Amino acid sequence: MKEINLCDIEDIKIGHMENYDAGTGCSVVICKEGASAGVDVRGGAPGTRETDLLNPMEMVQKIHAVVLSGGSAFGLDASSGVMKYLEERSIGFDVGVTKVPIVCQAVLFDLSIGDSNIRPDAGMGYEACKNSESPLEDKNGNYGAGTGASVGKVLGPKYSMKGGLGSYALQVGELKVGALVAVNCLGDVVSSSTGDIIAGGLKEDLKTFLNTEEYMIANYEEMNNVFNGNTTIGVIITNAKISKSQANKIASMAHNGYARAIRPAHTMFDGDTIFTMGTNKIQADINVIGMLSARVMEQAIINAVSNAKGSYGLKSFKDLNN
Repeated sequence: MKEINLCDIEDIKIGHMENYDAGTGCSVVICKEGASAGVDVRGGAPGTRETDLLNPMEMVQKIHAVVLSGGSAFGLDASSGVMKYLEERSIGFDVGVTKVPIVCQAVLFDLSIGDSNIRPDAGMGYEACKNSESPLEDKNGNYGAGTGASVGKVLGPKYSMKGGLGSYALQVGELKVGALVAVNCLGDVVSSSTGDIIAGGLKEDLKTFLNTEEYMIANYEEMNNVFNGNTTIGVIITNAKISKSQANKIASMAHNGYARAIRPAHTMFDGDTIFTMGTNKIQADINVIGMLSARVMEQAIINAVSNAKGSYGLKSFKDLNN
């Protein structure tokens, strides 16, 4: 097993676009030939597009892009730009008179960061696609959909920390499995090696961690007004041959990565969502793909917060460890 770049998975293009003044952005994963796809939504407050067609009973078998973006429900506009980009290149589901790109999306809430009147739109989605044409390296930190992301928000934005965009990929023989995630969770992010909190809700001194789980348990009668602008959204990418049913199962298993790295995960105040995209190049055991998906997702989450830079008045992992 070896670590690889997420961008090294064949037939996949990844692009990002940010508006740093507004504190928002979007990321796009494109498969021009079409990818087998699935999704698993675990959070109680999701914002998504075209997830119903990923049900194995539905007709469409492949998708052409997954978009992750900020902007809450407003950010769903970014997919219009992705569709325009793909249609111009004759990429999509052939309906005779044209080809309709199949674009799925999930959004996170970052409206309390930067300028809430500026959100990812069709123009930003289109530019993210253009940026996918010449990717230089995997992005971790204040990029794309993670630009305005924050973590540890149980006491509100004042005591939260900077989240971000994370990526990580592994190769075993010919099998490649990677994750891209925008970390914007209610809970804390913990180290996979020690279990210690590395980013999350802060106490009054803005230096020590509150421990969100313990706080919520201790205050179980007082959580009606908990800050609900959260959601961690991600995508698993693999070169394995998978069906829609298997893609949905992989997305489900990948949520174990959320549970390992985020405490608590999948609350009613999160919209936690994971997509799967398979480029159908090599045979592999579905169980192994699922296990690796959880592993790469966990590390991608850690990469997101450990590479984030303090901004918009939020401290980062780097700020607390310098």
